[in-house]
This record gives sequence, structure tokens and C-alpha cells, in this order.
Amino acid sequence: MDQVKRDTRDHVLISWLAQGGISPLVVTGGQGVWIRSGDRKVLDFSSTLVNTNLGHQHPKVVQAIVDQAQRLTYAAPGFTDEPRATLARMIAEVAPGDLTKSLFTTGGSEAVETAIKIARLYTGRHKVLTQWRSFHGQTAGAMTAGGDNRRWANEPGIPGVVHFLNPDPYRSLFGSDVQKALAHVEEVIWYEGPEQIAAILCEPIVGASGLIVPPDGFFQGIRQLCDRYGIVMILDEVMTGFGRTGKWFAAEHWDVVPDVMTFAKGVNSGYVPLGGAIVDGPIAKHFEDHVLWQGLTYSGHALACAAGVATIQAYQDERVIQNAAAMGALLGRELRALKDRHPSVGDVRGKGLMWGIELVKDRGTKEMLERWNGPSQRLATALRSALMQRDVYMICRWNLLIAAPPLVINEDELRVGVRAIDEALAIADRYAATGEL
Repeated sequence: MDQVKRDTRDHVLISWLAQGGISPLVVTGGQGVWIRSGDRKVLDFSSTLVNTNLGHQHPKVVQAIVDQAQRLTYAAPGFTDEPRATLARMIAEVAPGDLTKSLFTTGGSEAVETAIKIARLYTGRHKVLTQWRSFHGQTAGAMTAGGDNRRWANEPGIPGVVHFLNPDPYRSLFGSDVQKALAHVEEVIWYEGPEQIAAILCEPIVGASGLIVPPDGFFQGIRQLCDRYGIVMILDEVMTGFGRTGKWFAAEHWDVVPDVMTFAKGVNSGYVPLGGAIVDGPIAKHFEDHVLWQGLTYSGHALACAAGVATIQAYQDERVIQNAAAMGALLGRELRALKDRHPSVGDVRGKGLMWGIELVKDRGTKEMLERWNGPSQRLATALRSALMQRDVYMICRWNLLIAAPPLVINEDELRVGVRAIDEALAIADRYAATGEL
């Protein structure tokens, strides 16, 4: 492990961090909901980057990768092979509505890029509307579509992206008034010109930019606006897809079918890089006689798709999504109970095994304990460190903790994570009361 640490320090650039003085955990293995670092076991209470839905080292997925490597490791995107074709069919079978054909990528950022290009090619328009509180990836187009501070250092991005305000029931101007939120979106459409807008792109539940669950009726209204103005509706299910919210896809909570849906992360639990965009029948038909000007060298990689086939099969055979719904209901109750004990907890929200804890200085004013999109990460760093001291890993950003354990978690493991959060929140309570960490 010492050699790994030296090689990392000398030769590896770590994402999202200034490089001096960092000491990342050396991961030597994993099993289920646990990450191993030598003899140490750490509970993975955010599914790493909310992607290891099936947990670590699922034996059937690992074996599928091994078996596929012995048969075929790679075929050009212009060819086809069994795992690619089978996975595309399986995704179409579980996707909502008439979503039917997929173009595979190597991750979520490229999936969003693909969806934007498809919408522009299909409509002949160029503008894309997205929510301010969002994150869609870090390639040029996906970066521009996002609304948090991760895009700033890389601006300017691509032209034609316009943002609108989220319907955040906890703190937005609209509250839970769906009609006001939709009127705002429609006004932005008028400002930009409906005939110029190719797509409206949204996360159905905002992930790392706030864990925001929209009020019921919002996405039904977005669907109606898209139909009214001939706009492609894109739902970014990179984080929410494949059981994360207790259903196959978050869109199902509101009985909404997008025209294009992006996916990654849970499609094969991150075992081999994979993502994609799936389109509905009319868009698929359009590209029967129009060139699809999009492609990647590793699109539909055989090892990644074989892992995807095994992952979806495991979801079905082992009732993983049903477990996510049941454990998610328990997690929600346990986290809401923490609110009663910790005055720094302003709001607890989520669905399935995707929950956010928002921390405030004062519940009455809802003043954030650390400003969203602000420069300070002191609180998040302190909380993350406190949790790791208790051998629990969680994503902490600004004034938000994200609890999103693997979908295979059991009740005892879940309570280990909740207990660690309970103890770590004493730091947030002290910070709210005294300004001291």
C-alpha cells in the first residue's frame, strides 16, 4: 500500500482537488456494501459516486466479464455482437413507454452529449433549456448544461444552453406551486423562441447539486410543454436510473415518458465504464434515413455490455429494486428522525435509496449552514472526515449530505450508516450554534 501511495502522489492527478497534501484511501477490494483498504472495512453509504447500485464485486457480474473476455473483448462500433444487442434489448424492455433504441457511450457525460446532439439533429433547432440546480457531466456540452460551480473553471462552454429555476419545494420562489414553476419555464420558452429550442433537459431528481425532489405534476407539465412546442424532452437518469429511487427509472414516479433518456452508473454498477442514450420510436425512425452524426471508439464495448446484461439480470432475479424501495422507506424514516434530534438539519428529502440531508444555520430563516455553490467546503470536509473516522463513506457537498447506499443493503448495514450520520451531525449542530468546527 505504501508503494501505491507513493505512485499516486508522484504520478496521479486526483479529480476535483488541489493536489498538494491529499492522501486518498487506497482501495484494495470490496464486497457488497463494503470497501476494503487492507484490513480496514468502510461502509459505502453513497454507492461510491452513486453508481455501485449492485454493490462491490457481485460474483455474477464479475464472472460475466471474465467469460466475455475469453470470447470477445472488443468489436468496432460499426459491427455488432451479442452483449451489445442483448443489453440494448433488455434496457428497452425495462425503460418506460416506447423508448426503444440505445446508442452506448462510456459514461454519463458522453450520454448527455449524445442526447443533446440527437435532439438537435432531430429537430433542426439548437437551443437547450436546463435547470440551474443540476449536474450533467464534465465534457463541454454536459458541463454547460449543468448549473453548479463545477462548470465555472471551464467556461465558456457550448452556445445555446439556457437555464431556468428549479421547483424546489423547500426553498425555491415557487415552493410547491407547480403551476407557477411551469409558468416560469414557459416564459423562458417564449423569451428564447419555441421554434429555436431543441430540447428541455432535466434530472428527474437533482443529484449532487441539491438532491431536489420536484413536486408532483411538474414533469407532467414539462411533458405537455414539450408536446405543445415540438421540443424534445430529455430526462437525465444517469444517477436515478436502474432502481436507485425504488423504481427502474425515476420518471415512473410521475408516469412520464421522455423522448430521450440518458443512463450510466447503475446500468452495470460501474464495473466497466458504460453509459448511453435511449430514444423513442419517432426519433429512432427519423434516423432510418438521416445520418446519426455521433459515435465513439468504445461505444457498446463488449466487456461493459456483458457486465450490463448480468447486472440487469441480477436486479430481476434477486429483487434488488424491491429491496431498494423497502430499504429506502426505512432510510427515509431514520433520517427524518435525525431531524428531530439535530437543529442543524433543515430538510430531509429523497426517494428509494437516494436521500439528501440539507443543513441550515436557522430553521426559521433556512439560512444555509454553508452556501450552496459557495467557495467554502470546510463543513463538508469536516463531516466527511468525521464519517470516515467511523468507517463510513458519504458524499458531502456544501450544506448537503447524500445518503445513497448500494441497493443490496440490508437493515443492519443501513443502521450502521445512520448511526454514523447521527454522531457526525454533532459537528453541524456546533457549527450552526457557534460558527466553530
